[in-house]
Amino acid sequence: MSSNNNSKVAIITGAGTGVGRSVAQRFLTEGYQVALLGRRQELLEETAAGTENSLILPCDVSQPEAVDTAFTNVVNKWGRIDVLFNNAGMGSPSRTIDETPIEDWLKVVDVNLTGSFLCARAAFAQMRRQDPQGGRIINNGSISAYVPRPGSAPYTATKHAITGLTRSLSLDGRPFNIACGQVDIGNAATPMTDRMTTGVPQADGSVRIEPRMDVENVATTVLYMAELPLEANVQFVTVMATTMPFIGRG
Repeated sequence: MSSNNNSKVAIITGAGTGVGRSVAQRFLTEGYQVALLGRRQELLEETAAGTENSLILPCDVSQPEAVDTAFTNVVNKWGRIDVLFNNAGMGSPSRTIDETPIEDWLKVVDVNLTGSFLCARAAFAQMRRQDPQGGRIINNGSISAYVPRPGSAPYTATKHAITGLTRSLSLDGRPFNIACGQVDIGNAATPMTDRMTTGVPQADGSVRIEPRMDVENVATTVLYMAELPLEANVQFVTVMATTMPFIGRG
């Protein structure tokens, strides 16, 4: 168990599956008090199984009242928030923009962008007023925060926007000892990337299988970011399957 986290309090969104589950379980193992946010309680319970330092909070991050209630419950239980991992996100089927239903756009924006804004807003407010003041917000960007996959306008647009949110929070957090960084993940082995094992569209029109990496590599990276003293910050970090098509994609 880590000796330097002093039972810090972390909130992880999208904690029921994939990256969120892996990061949450690593933080729990390292002795953090961890609030698990996600839409499905049964999946959050699976993530938290056998742990005593977790708090299960079913929450739709796109809903302002639900977010405020969840964050209030965390503070009521543990008194503060030290880390937010803004992880909840979703994609949509691969389509050109003219074939993308407006409903798909709105759903992706609601979760990926508005949800991240709402959670960061709630965390920032608490971190600003707590004693000792400050904390760390870690946003889950994506390789798509830099380059798109074919037919991914909603997802790519929101992930580019997350970079703007990260930069704004980094600047606005300075007077309050609030650090903000972004982890950009490429092809972590989770249910969301299972399709890559059978082939996904490439920029040249082909369909190819892509390599993936163990999702535990993401958990290691996020934990490293969280464990830094607030005088230091990982502003942006990319952790990805080494031979995936990113460098030279397209």
